[in-house]
Amino acid sequence: MDNRLYLHTLDCFFARTQRFKKIISRSAFVLMSLLTAQVTVADPQQAVNPQYRVNTGDTIQINVFGQPDLNVVAQLPDNGVVNYPFLGELRLANKTVANIEETIYDGLLGDYLVNPSVQVNIVEYRPFFISGAVNKPGGYPFQPGITIAKAAALAGGFTERAATKSFRVERAIGERTIDVVLGPVDAIQPGDIVTVKQSFF
Repeated sequence: MDNRLYLHTLDCFFARTQRFKKIISRSAFVLMSLLTAQVTVADPQQAVNPQYRVNTGDTIQINVFGQPDLNVVAQLPDNGVVNYPFLGELRLANKTVANIEETIYDGLLGDYLVNPSVQVNIVEYRPFFISGAVNKPGGYPFQPGITIAKAAALAGGFTERAATKSFRVERAIGERTIDVVLGPVDAIQPGDIVTVKQSFF
């Protein structure tokens, strides 16, 4: 084979190899970006206010590092009390995740463990409720980040006479209840009661 032809063949081969590497690199970058985005969206703790207070119907997971007998998953009952190993009945309703971690840490410290490492997560939130001018009013599972418009979609959509610019929401804050007015793209919270009024125009 002529040397010039041989060198030209090698140049073509290396050029194609470089282009192939670039394609693989770009594909890997896109794939990693998609995976990162999915992980970010899937994290429920980032979509709800860290000052959120758990209440009846929320399910929490309590983990104590190195102590499998102290790992508990519990749904808060109507009285908000959870029976926890060694510590007995703990009233956890109206507490934040940080408050619950502190309560369990203080209870285990000294008599049971030298330096307990406690982690609490909310694994499932209590449902929200939507009533009024929607096709299927009722209670629905809460999803972190859900807006009123998406909540209405879960409820079969708005009726033809629905007022869709503002909505009255009844929300529990600790042991009291407040009324707030939200727009269609505003996020709701677990346990919220959304009322969709009818429009007269």
